[in-house]
Amino acid sequence: MSVLTAAQRGDLAESMLPVAATLTVLVHGDGGPEDVHEALAGLDDTQRTALIVVLAGLVDPEQRLSAALGWVEFDEEGALAVPRWDEKRTVRDLAEEQGLAADPDYVDPVAVRRYLAGSRVPLTDLEFLSVLEHAAAQGVALFELDRRQGAGRNTHADRVNRLRKAYQRAGGDLPAVLQSGEKQPEFTDAQVVEIREKYAAGGVTDLELSMQYGRTRKSISALLSGASYRNAGGPIRAPRGPKPKEASRAGFARHTGAAPTVHVAQAS
Repeated sequence: MSVLTAAQRGDLAESMLPVAATLTVLVHGDGGPEDVHEALAGLDDTQRTALIVVLAGLVDPEQRLSAALGWVEFDEEGALAVPRWDEKRTVRDLAEEQGLAADPDYVDPVAVRRYLAGSRVPLTDLEFLSVLEHAAAQGVALFELDRRQGAGRNTHADRVNRLRKAYQRAGGDLPAVLQSGEKQPEFTDAQVVEIREKYAAGGVTDLELSMQYGRTRKSISALLSGASYRNAGGPIRAPRGPKPKEASRAGFARHTGAAPTVHVAQAS
């Protein structure tokens, strides 16, 4: 699936929705192993991968295990297979026990997205850096993150400062998102060409590029349009067309059947 564009991946996932729905009802009692095998027959590896992603998307990771697996009754040995109804763990908790969060380099995209939306979820330092990258790309200031989280003033700025000092003590390269207040390095000509070619190839937005390269969306947009680095090379994005003139808008209104403007003469 990695060679597909974003639009193609979306179309593929949408085409797998009926298959996912069929599997759901079969597993929940409307069929057996033979029916499942028939539903999966004919799918290639790319479609199977898309199907797995769609099925995972149908599961609420915050749902309790007792509810998520409550339809299970007994295993093949006759033992009760459903979690206890007072089970407090969620699907996400089970995933963490399987080692997804044990990887020190793992960044949970769901936690990042929920945090940006205002949910109070704990973040590792790497996840916090990802939050900062998304916030910078979307033009969300640190004080706005404070407001969304219901946190005290400068809470996020203080964590940024602590992280910056930790990187400096360790002698590591300072991530671009922590370089606020410092002049960020210029793009090389090779980087400019690379970014412009990625955009020209399709399937990537200004926002995605800004997060990938640790810059603001405004700076990426300027680079793509040629407002900056005009002579560095690479395909420059064509400017957007001018806004329609009044005559064009009037013509469109007539074409769509919009009611014409009626001028009423005033009595003399």
